[in-house]
Amino acid sequence: ENIKNLEQIRKGNLQLAGDVPGSAAVANQKVIVWLSYNVHGNEPSSSEAAMKTMHALVQSNNAKAKQWLENTVVIIDPCLNPDGRDRYVHWFNSVVGAHYNAEPQSREHVEPWPGGRSNHYNFDLNRDWAWQTQVETQQRLKKYHEWLPQVHVDFHEQGYNEPYYFAPAAEPLHEVITPWQRDFQTLIGKNHARYFDEQGWLYFTKERFDLFYPSYGDTYPTYNGAIGMTYEQGGHSRGGLAVVTEDKDTLTLVDRVVHHYTTGMSTVEMASANAEKALKEFQQYYNDARSGKNASYKSYVITDKNWQKMNVIAQFLQQNKIAFNWVTNVAGRGFRYTTQKEDVIQLQQHSILVSALQNRGNLVKVLLEPNSKITDSNTYDITAWSIPYVHGVEAYALTANAAVASNMVLQKAVTPVTSSYGILVPYNSFASAKVLSALLKSGVKVRMAEKPFSYAGQQYNGGTLLVLKTNNVQQWQALVNDACLAHQIQPIAVTTGFMDKGADFGSPDVKIIHAPKVAMLTGEQVSSLGAGEVWNYFDTQLQYPISLFNASDFSRLDLKQYQVLILPDGYYRFMSDKNAQEKLKAFVREGGKLIALEGAVAQLAQNEWGIKFKDGDSKNDKEAEAIIKAYGDRERDYLTQNIPGAIFKVQLDTTHPLAFGYGNTYYTLKQDANLYEPLKDGWNVGVVGKKGHVAGFVGSALLPKIQNHLSLGVMEMGRGSVVLIADDPIFRMFWENGKLLLANAVFMVGN
Repeated sequence: ENIKNLEQIRKGNLQLAGDVPGSAAVANQKVIVWLSYNVHGNEPSSSEAAMKTMHALVQSNNAKAKQWLENTVVIIDPCLNPDGRDRYVHWFNSVVGAHYNAEPQSREHVEPWPGGRSNHYNFDLNRDWAWQTQVETQQRLKKYHEWLPQVHVDFHEQGYNEPYYFAPAAEPLHEVITPWQRDFQTLIGKNHARYFDEQGWLYFTKERFDLFYPSYGDTYPTYNGAIGMTYEQGGHSRGGLAVVTEDKDTLTLVDRVVHHYTTGMSTVEMASANAEKALKEFQQYYNDARSGKNASYKSYVITDKNWQKMNVIAQFLQQNKIAFNWVTNVAGRGFRYTTQKEDVIQLQQHSILVSALQNRGNLVKVLLEPNSKITDSNTYDITAWSIPYVHGVEAYALTANAAVASNMVLQKAVTPVTSSYGILVPYNSFASAKVLSALLKSGVKVRMAEKPFSYAGQQYNGGTLLVLKTNNVQQWQALVNDACLAHQIQPIAVTTGFMDKGADFGSPDVKIIHAPKVAMLTGEQVSSLGAGEVWNYFDTQLQYPISLFNASDFSRLDLKQYQVLILPDGYYRFMSDKNAQEKLKAFVREGGKLIALEGAVAQLAQNEWGIKFKDGDSKNDKEAEAIIKAYGDRERDYLTQNIPGAIFKVQLDTTHPLAFGYGNTYYTLKQDANLYEPLKDGWNVGVVGKKGHVAGFVGSALLPKIQNHLSLGVMEMGRGSVVLIADDPIFRMFWENGKLLLANAVFMVGN
């Protein structure tokens, strides 16, 4: 009966949320349960459990399931990460024998880099729900928003020695989570416990797995009105078909499947038993959102002079079904994000207004509020993600509400230009870098103005791109116009190289940008996530060719063929070898550019490359200090020196090419306790100044030390340069503010 009326049930459910016109009676609706499996590909028992669960639910002789399904619709996604699962399964089947080996040291329990946890580009899809940077997430969320379940479960695996984890979740829980969402977690946890107790299976609740970071498979559904939960079975990639645990028991794949099957069926049972309550609370969740019950700020204004940056934000809001409109006038005062003070609203050229009194009002609060309130600093992930800081734009949080009229992404008309002399391309966003990338790949000769100049009464900043007819390819004008049209940037025709103010186009301050050959080290010595971000950035974002080499092959690499070498976050063993270090330095001295990210910067500091840890501290020193404490306080004491992910304001030297296209401020997401002294011999392009902390948790002992910490630096060495980027500039590919920065490091620095 429910299958026959499936479309009616779906639309009625969206009516409860207010997403489609009309009203639906709770009494006529079915509770919707969505079960998600295998988002981490090397946690394989969940996909196996999905099949067992599906089979049990449709068995004709399963009287209990028949009863549950009278008022319940179950949606099962058996594998959220097919690439990761395939990577793990194919590897495992290639190393297992006719009989499995349960000894945990045997090779079938030691998965090689990068592992099957992540997707094709080595992204953790369980951190991508809100950001939707990966195609798997984008397609899944389209379907998710077509259904909006009342209950969502994300099935995982953890270390093979760990007992099973299920709800209720650990603190911190975000303040928008309702009493019902909390209560149902306890209710369902007790039902799971009943089944586990009957079998004598171990489990734990209320520890480790919190509900704060908004982009998990439990939190994102929660912030969209569901009861979102994570279930964790012991096993993971080291589980294999069977593994001997530390208590000398043998954990089999069958055991793991049965445990996940049990909680899955228990979830459907409890959703069915509480269907009416779940539906009423779901409807009330959206009613409260529209009334602004949890909204300390009633609306948000996001504003910037750069249309391309604002359009990226508009697309993000659309992906998350958040209503907004473009505005030209908003009166009043609000909390100003850049100054963190109350101020009169001053709109720039392009502005978006988002009301918190809407269907997705709670999600608006979670994603846009300046600083999320955290109830427990011992959290599982980053603690700051406010969208204006992520995108590096101005914003105001208002205590007054404003109506939202539309949510269309603004389309701008780009007019092709013709010139017998040259064309200017403004350089003020990542879209500008994409234009540069396209032109260089096409063989177009591109110059950049190193200093500001004025032409025809218009001021242009350093970094402005110049494409001149002189010695250029025949189709240069068409190529420039096509690239600008593709990335919605208006080109400007110029008729002379004589400037009103500043350097003329033949000046030594106008540099040719050479198309560099770029290489990156990857493999076992590199963070798979860090390497994947850079790979994905070049492949799908910047769309510029990059060669990937295993770090273990460094001694055999011919670096002379490349102009740029990127070291993503990692710990490179070759850095402890003097000959290898000399080879790397020779690459730079002979004109190469080394770009070091995160942990690679720390290794340069450890090996006397000219950058030093601040106050003589290193991560190891801080960890050692945390150890010398009372055993029972060890986690809390460590937190005083910890920074799981907080936003800091970085003061920029905008005259340096690394900062071209930016204003005076860059917002960085700091995730480690490595602090660096400003360079004595080099360019301190970005430094955290006084009161640099903007949002997120920072340990009390660490916070005072971050002042005057070097975030971005460039050292010149012979004919080359070393670019130091202490924090991840493209974190999970949602940190939009840093994408231009990495492009500058590749194209602009060292010309």
